Amino acid sequence: MVFSSHIFIFYFLTLVLGTYYVAPKRGRHLVLTTFSYLFYAWWNPWFVFLMLISTGVDFICGKKIHVNKSSKTAGKSWVIVSICVNLGILAFFKYAGFFSQNISVLAKILGLGEVTLPPIFNEIILPVGISFYTFQSMSYTIDIYRGHAKPAKDFLSFACYVSMFPQLVAGPIVRYGSIAEQLRSRVHSVDNFIYGFTRFNFGFAKKILLANPVGEIADLCFGAGGQSLNAPVAWIGVCCYAFQIYFDFSAYSDMAIGLGRMFGFSFQENFNSPYKSESITEFWKRWHISLSGFLRDYLYIPLGGNRKGTSRTYCNLLIVMLIGGLWHGAQWTFIAWGGIHGILLIIERIKISSNRQNKFPRIIKVGITFTAILFSWVFFRAENFERAFFYLKAMFGLNDTTNATLILMSQVTRPIALLIISISFLFIFVLPNSGKILQKLTIGKVMIGIFLMILSLSMMFTQEFNPFLYFQF
Repeated sequence: MVFSSHIFIFYFLTLVLGTYYVAPKRGRHLVLTTFSYLFYAWWNPWFVFLMLISTGVDFICGKKIHVNKSSKTAGKSWVIVSICVNLGILAFFKYAGFFSQNISVLAKILGLGEVTLPPIFNEIILPVGISFYTFQSMSYTIDIYRGHAKPAKDFLSFACYVSMFPQLVAGPIVRYGSIAEQLRSRVHSVDNFIYGFTRFNFGFAKKILLANPVGEIADLCFGAGGQSLNAPVAWIGVCCYAFQIYFDFSAYSDMAIGLGRMFGFSFQENFNSPYKSESITEFWKRWHISLSGFLRDYLYIPLGGNRKGTSRTYCNLLIVMLIGGLWHGAQWTFIAWGGIHGILLIIERIKISSNRQNKFPRIIKVGITFTAILFSWVFFRAENFERAFFYLKAMFGLNDTTNATLILMSQVTRPIALLIISISFLFIFVLPNSGKILQKLTIGKVMIGIFLMILSLSMMFTQEFNPFLYFQF
């Protein structure tokens, strides 16, 4: 189930909140964990066992690492076990089909004939949110090995941490050390609950009132035929996709942070107005902050970071971004998206090291950065390279078009569509993000949140288009 559904809001959330607050303090972990597993089982009950395996292995490994903390060899061995199990699960379910297809293609290119792989590789179903909870669970053992966290005292607490439904399937990626104390003892207060409720309402409204409408426009443009996509429509489409993916994912993060606060947990902010960035480097400090921090601390720094010379730094940046692209999906276009960002990060590093930073006004730098991000989003959104290059050609006005273009243009420039696009632009480039708006909570903001919730609920029942993009990652 998704947060923006009547089943979640009217039934699941009501039931879990009621049961949680009626239960004695000692039983609240059990309530939250049980409902979290039920939430995850909604998609496919069998995948619950997969999450249990990852949770059980990392809980045992964490204990073993702590017991053997005087022996680096033993501790490292258990960390390797944890990493191998988690990455093994992730590789099989998310990347097995991708690699099997590419092995077959490579074999044909090399003249080795057709390689027939077991049918199971074509029948694998991707578990929802597997990239998030495997990374989160794996970070637990690594942090214990590094001395950044202590092991959970009991399996239930750790299972609660891994399975917690507010951020289970789309983040933010929460590290155990950041909420270990909250798992042991947290504050439940009226102020906390009201803040969480209001933050959820703002996120819910962002999803229903903004992400879904601009997403429909983006789908129209990216799904357009070969002779119906001209330059203006292509630019409208990619801008709408940029708006959609931001509103969609940041809305989920807002709702996750709000839900967490209702249960006494404080999760880190995951977005900080990323499209206001003046550079790609700044963008990655503002976009999906929990993933950026994870890749930095568990991949970039272990690779050597910027400590082993300029060439190695550039190489590390590219490797991290390519893996970041692959993390998003088993598709070459995702890898290309990561590669584009890696190359842009390297170019910015070169400019900084040579003191050739541009002196443009802030608005120009933001515009240049946003345009570069738009080009990268084309690869992220396109089904394959052929479609991506077709779309890029359209953006530059190089496609042959017919009268079908006028029909598509009339659809994406309807008054309501232009109004939604204008409001989206205002929220992205002018207004502060939800976290800053609600930093100081007032009665007025609470009332606005309630109004937005009522409006969004009424709109929700009229919408057929209601995906959550990051659930596929």
